[in-house]
Amino acid sequence: MPHRQRKTPAEADTAATQSQRLPAVEPIWVRPDYWDEACRHLSRRDRVMRKLIPRFGEARLQSRGDAFTTLARSIVGQQISVKAAQAVWERFADLLTSPQRHIPPQAVLGLTVEAMRGAGLSARKVEYLRDLAQHFADGQVHEAQWAAMEDEAIIDELVAIRGIGRWTAEMFLIFHLMRPNVLPLDDLGLLKGISVNYFSGESVSRAEAREIAEAWAPFRSVGTWYLWRSLDPLPVEY
Repeated sequence: MPHRQRKTPAEADTAATQSQRLPAVEPIWVRPDYWDEACRHLSRRDRVMRKLIPRFGEARLQSRGDAFTTLARSIVGQQISVKAAQAVWERFADLLTSPQRHIPPQAVLGLTVEAMRGAGLSARKVEYLRDLAQHFADGQVHEAQWAAMEDEAIIDELVAIRGIGRWTAEMFLIFHLMRPNVLPLDDLGLLKGISVNYFSGESVSRAEAREIAEAWAPFRSVGTWYLWRSLDPLPVEY
């Protein structure tokens, strides 16, 4: 387990009070119903996918079913390694409740800046997380309408929130809404995966990546997920 920072007495009191009033809700993991169809499609259309997919057995993309937590984890993970992001997330979530439970926006707004910084968050990420929490608490995001909205419309709504750029919005489409045809061309892992698996390690451009992924449509999210797994067998979760 990653090392957890020791709380100050004030932080411990805050966490204890909050944990008493927060519901102990465990994530309900959801898996996409299109996955098997997507694997068959990718295996037919792409020789690399045909070899790659069997390596990971029954592993699947899964969503924790909580929009705010997914976006908050994406912000925490910006510009740091997966391992570092998980360590910071666990310390941050531990200020509120168990690291594996949903994080209520109102609880984040109740934290002090000092407590959030003490969990390892930069000053900018603290600002971003508080702004995100305020948007959810005030009902400024149209969560109820997302299921009926196009990918680009959801991206436009999310990038209006501080700290959320196109990459974060695309991770949200993949990991929360489980949209099947997202191609995050700003993602370094995707570009590296294409480089390693299709170009013998040579660097690739966004245009080359887009061309490779044409064969994956309408399941480009699934192709992306398998390339991530080819670099790191442990699935990333948001």
